[in-house]
Amino acid sequence: MKDISHLYSELYGEKYDRKDLDQRYESLITRHKELFKADEDSIMLFSTAGRTELAGNHTDHNLGLVIAGTINLDTIAAVTLRDDSKVIVNSEGFPEVVVDINDLAVRQEEKNTTHALLRGIAKAFKDRGLKIGGWQANTTTRVLKGSGLSSSAAIEVLCAEIFNNLYNDDTLPPVELAKISKYAENVYFDKPSGLLDQIGCAQGGVVGIDFKDNDNPVLTPVSIDFEKFGYDLVIVDTKGNHADLTGEYAAVPQEMRQVAAWFGKKNLRELDYEDFMEKLPEVRAAVANDRAILRAIHFFDENMRVEAMLDCLQEDDFDSYLYYVEESGNSSFKYLQNVYPAINVKEQGLSLALAVTEDFLAGEGACRVHGGGFAGTIQAYIPKELTEDYRKLMDGIFGEGSTVVLAIRKKPACRLI
Repeated sequence: MKDISHLYSELYGEKYDRKDLDQRYESLITRHKELFKADEDSIMLFSTAGRTELAGNHTDHNLGLVIAGTINLDTIAAVTLRDDSKVIVNSEGFPEVVVDINDLAVRQEEKNTTHALLRGIAKAFKDRGLKIGGWQANTTTRVLKGSGLSSSAAIEVLCAEIFNNLYNDDTLPPVELAKISKYAENVYFDKPSGLLDQIGCAQGGVVGIDFKDNDNPVLTPVSIDFEKFGYDLVIVDTKGNHADLTGEYAAVPQEMRQVAAWFGKKNLRELDYEDFMEKLPEVRAAVANDRAILRAIHFFDENMRVEAMLDCLQEDDFDSYLYYVEESGNSSFKYLQNVYPAINVKEQGLSLALAVTEDFLAGEGACRVHGGGFAGTIQAYIPKELTEDYRKLMDGIFGEGSTVVLAIRKKPACRLI
């Protein structure tokens, strides 16, 4: 195998296990040769990471502001070219997917499948006047599923980058790969997602994202290393049950838009905050849903927090940044109300994790709900000297391996060799 260890720090941060990573890539290549009888010299390696939301909880769907970070957990692929029009993806733990990209029509029977995503990604390239062609890949991932780290977006962006590199000389920048992935999700996979997950996976590093123009979001890259301030960025998977939560997730944007609709607008970003507050009594009477009002208040406050947090990161004011992290978490709990599901108040793993973390930190660091909420993960900034004790505490409550230390990945979705 060609040596790619010089890329490890840009992909996985400074704390990586070279032996582990060497073995991971060697196993991937060996599996590719077994599956496709390929010559090792013809094999290319690609990587796309998951992402973490640092600020902007449930704001993107109403054209709000977000800070996202690409992380050190990635999906990697070994790839070789084909001389026909087939795209074959063999993902570890899943049935092999084969798609003939000569046929790019939407198929109803493929909704919610990887077949749909591949066909949709290929169609988006073709519609842009770009080239497409056959390839075959096997993949393996360390992006935790159901944890708000965007494992689905990672595989979408990975496949888009493979088309981009193999047939178009990497013409498209990361944000365009994100748009292509969103198109495939919306039109072919039949999931009405936004761009946040895909941009976070594609971009690399930490980036502020302004979704005011949803088709052309404005990105503000920020150079930040949490470790230099003495903190580890940690997530804790509370192993909550994600079943029957579709309604809970869907209600958040719907209720925010109920408030916007009273003003004749589609999204909250189109409203003036002072006008909203001035007319609050009338809005409350008309909407007849206090939770919708509270969620709107969260939206406005969270947007202002994101702007403040971007300033803090750009100015290396980490203490103030942590203050806003705590504020974001408190707002999510009290106003957005996405820390536990209303349909099952007995299951409050996120609430418990936050309570234990706050007690452990005793005024240091910060913690907040991570991602969509209701179940899943919390995010915490833990003083480095306390990280191992924190891991033992949380793994003891939520199970071995629940606690994962993240690092910010510098490289975007890319071909490695």
